[in-house]
Amino acid sequence: MKVLISGNEAIARGAYEAGVRFAAAYPGTPSTEILEEFSKYDGVYAEWSPNEKVAVEVTIGAALAGEKALAVMKHVGVNVAADPIFTVSYTGTNGALVIVSADDPSLHSSQNEQDNRNYARFAKIPMLEPADAREAKEYIKLAFAISEKFDTPVFLRSTTRVAHSKSVVTLVEPEKYKNKTGFTYNAEKYVMVPINARAQRVEVEKRQQALKIFVETFPENKMEISNPDVGIITAGMPYNYAKEVFPDYSYLKLGMVYPLPEKLIREFASKVKKIYVVEELDPFLEEQIKAMGIKVIGKEIFPYTLEFDPGIIRNAIEKNTEGTVSPYKENLSPRPPNLCPGCPHRGLFYALRKHKVYVHGDIGCYTLSYMKPLEGLHSCICMGASIGMAHGMSKAMKEKGKGKVVGVIGDSTFLHSGITSLLNMAYNNSDALIIILDNSTTAMTGMQEHPGTGYTLMGKEAKKVNLKVLISALGIENIKVIDPLDQKATRSAIKEELAKDGPSVIIAQRPCVLFKRANTKPKPALKVDPDKCEGCKACLGLNCPPISWRKGVTKEGSKRKGISFIDETLCNGCGLCEQVCKFGAIS
Repeated sequence: MKVLISGNEAIARGAYEAGVRFAAAYPGTPSTEILEEFSKYDGVYAEWSPNEKVAVEVTIGAALAGEKALAVMKHVGVNVAADPIFTVSYTGTNGALVIVSADDPSLHSSQNEQDNRNYARFAKIPMLEPADAREAKEYIKLAFAISEKFDTPVFLRSTTRVAHSKSVVTLVEPEKYKNKTGFTYNAEKYVMVPINARAQRVEVEKRQQALKIFVETFPENKMEISNPDVGIITAGMPYNYAKEVFPDYSYLKLGMVYPLPEKLIREFASKVKKIYVVEELDPFLEEQIKAMGIKVIGKEIFPYTLEFDPGIIRNAIEKNTEGTVSPYKENLSPRPPNLCPGCPHRGLFYALRKHKVYVHGDIGCYTLSYMKPLEGLHSCICMGASIGMAHGMSKAMKEKGKGKVVGVIGDSTFLHSGITSLLNMAYNNSDALIIILDNSTTAMTGMQEHPGTGYTLMGKEAKKVNLKVLISALGIENIKVIDPLDQKATRSAIKEELAKDGPSVIIAQRPCVLFKRANTKPKPALKVDPDKCEGCKACLGLNCPPISWRKGVTKEGSKRKGISFIDETLCNGCGLCEQVCKFGAIS
């Protein structure tokens, strides 16, 4: 049966067809939908783990028990999971283990643009890279076959465009589920103390040599000889872009991007006069090919940053200039991202801004509050960093006699990588205030479950973390729970905790407005009374999408130059603007 599906859906389907029945992940764009789709198949086990490191460790355990196991994450998640990944390269997998790294060229939803092909070479793990959804389904199956054949974890690298674009894919019946006999005790292979790790390090190099032989005949490394004057070496989505604008050139399309097929590359180089290496982000292929002594043209004309498209490739090759940009312009009005109408984060950051403190942010919807007019946070580095950074700055600022520092973090992110930092705050007697924005879900990636929601990915009820009890157990004594849409209580709590010595935590607790299990009925939309509005624009400071400004609406006896207006089709009646208005004009 043929279907039109996305790359993420195809990876999930390919894993299922390969007989995979065990998977773990932490949600992160552009990878999230893989586990969501995989969890829908009959007879599978799929989980949202608290973070990517745990997801990899869970799947390593399953693989050592004989399973074909799948771990999924976005590119920065591999940073979190790197510790176990580098060592499972030494131990091997017994069953099979594939790690999906979904890279994000152009930073559509990420804090950096790292190229995770480098991880394959660094960890000495083979990596496959599909160019579309059809290949994504087939390559994940090949990845599991390679993992079993060579007793190694295997990376499958996707990118945002592969993950979310759709192709026609042929579905086939899945392999019959089979499990190996289970774990075989072998301390020398699986217990990575130094004496055993030294021996396994040698085995890794033997495996590398075997893979270098294997890759020369790997069927997804395809040579297409057409015009002998110009050849292009490429992989993944850039192959489609190049093929679209230069269909008559010769191509070497690499399906396995690590290790590289040196003999095949040399053969291709002997058949064409000029070679371009077309790859997004780092010169990963280019540097290795140049190290073979083969002359190629790469990053001297192609950009180092952002996604490619057909226009960028055409401009680079035809104009032979560095830093070219795509000729395809979007005729869309600028539309900056914004917090949803009624978002509980808006109330917290509006109140926090009044206290004029330095705020370390984290990864989540609330990062949007850095923009005007809220201007509610001043740094954002990575998952879980806000707590450690707030602690570090508080120590440095205290030495200079400065005030208290604040760190904000979401509930999912706190459980991902904030717990140990908060433990550190208590242990080292920090003077920072941490605010946990508890909206009862992993909102930014699409409302996924986590240990604080009370449900698993499979929809089953689970133990729900009590944040207040957990935080108390870590050694924090000053803890308050507030509703961030209650401005009076929120401001009061922030003021009180900023005045205290030692570490403090405020749990700003209210479900996301899109939360699927929130038992709250929609409230009537709010309205502005034009006779009472004085045009002070205080409500505009909330940056709430339903609120706009209408110029020229004057009133006798008033200095106003316009009035606020609320779009009733967008307003969900959260009441925040009503609390902000000093003239009682909103009700």
